[in-house]
Amino acid sequence: MGKQLIQTHQFSNGLTLVAETMDDVQSAAFSILVPSGSIYDPPNKRGTASILSELVTRGAGPYDSQQLSCALDDLGVQRHEGITSGHITFSGATLAGNLAETLKIYGEILKNPHLPVNQFDAARAGVAQALLSVEDDARQKALVELKRHAFPAPWGLPNDGELEHLEFITIDDVRTLYENCFHPNETIIGVAGNVDFEQVKQIIEELFGDWKTSSISEEPAMVFADENRFFTEQDTTQTHLGIAYDAVPYGHPEYYAAWAAVGILSGGMSARLFTEVREKRGLCYTVSASLSGMPGLGRVLCYAGTTSERAQETLDVTLFELTRLGDGIEESELERCKARAKSSLIMSQESTSSRASSIARDWFYLKRITTLDQINDEIQQLTTDRVLNYIHAHPAANFTVLTIGPQPLEVPSDIS
Repeated sequence: MGKQLIQTHQFSNGLTLVAETMDDVQSAAFSILVPSGSIYDPPNKRGTASILSELVTRGAGPYDSQQLSCALDDLGVQRHEGITSGHITFSGATLAGNLAETLKIYGEILKNPHLPVNQFDAARAGVAQALLSVEDDARQKALVELKRHAFPAPWGLPNDGELEHLEFITIDDVRTLYENCFHPNETIIGVAGNVDFEQVKQIIEELFGDWKTSSISEEPAMVFADENRFFTEQDTTQTHLGIAYDAVPYGHPEYYAAWAAVGILSGGMSARLFTEVREKRGLCYTVSASLSGMPGLGRVLCYAGTTSERAQETLDVTLFELTRLGDGIEESELERCKARAKSSLIMSQESTSSRASSIARDWFYLKRITTLDQINDEIQQLTTDRVLNYIHAHPAANFTVLTIGPQPLEVPSDIS
């Protein structure tokens, strides 16, 4: 991997800048994390933060909504606004020479948004459309519902909110959430590309130095589900299965061993779930597993889509493959994981957007930055014994099982 120069600075108002200088590119990218995500929604008005993320860029400072969009387009900014459990996120990439002017506009968005009442209904309708699209996508709906049950509330709740809550949310609710959550302390700005750190630091100081610190909104208490089997009846010829079990969170010393274990299960068409469940037996049209988490908690989330006639067998075989992983893994399986990781790291090294997002995320989770070289070293040092030791210490067990289809399924009695 190429040399990475990463520097950090915390301003007097609590805002944190993390930056990576990449001399061999012509672009610059940024990722801004504001602690105002869906976990801060009022309990009976889930979706408030999602509407705020839609509304906050519809005019700010001297710009109305159209002027703001045109100003960013004139700078060639490829941008995105989104919402996670913990944050409203702003990201973008442009030519390095346009970064200062771009950040100036985002300074207005963060500090002086108009939150116009005449665009509130349109913003709310956009959130409603996002939620309705999930209802029309069986795989996405299954994973949303699995996350709801696999993680404690409110972290596991849908980031876009609840459709039945939207009609009760008002512009005043959105403005209150903005006032409570948009502040510099705990906000993170990640910048990556052909930039000079001292210049970026000066730009951030000029743009955000007068942003007033306020008390941090307290994170709500975690509420865990007291059941681990869930069935949603749906009159269809298909059944959608979700399976979750414990893993380690990002930042754990054995995180990369956990990553490799999941990669052996679901890291391409040669991985076990695809080979054993789909290819050999033809039980389902899709099957996958991924490592997911929140601060302090990691989970493996699995999905399979199948016909209702073969749903029980699909569940049985999938659970068997998850538990069988501890019986042994082949060196070739781990080497394929390492090869995929190397390709991904090389592509990340060439993407300023990827690096800006990664370093901002690292600071949130770890309060330090993991370089691509460090990630590569961690992965290349993995051995089959180390991955197996992880699997034995954190076996696939205590499953949360979700079924969406015409009838519930039985978890085999020999599976804990």
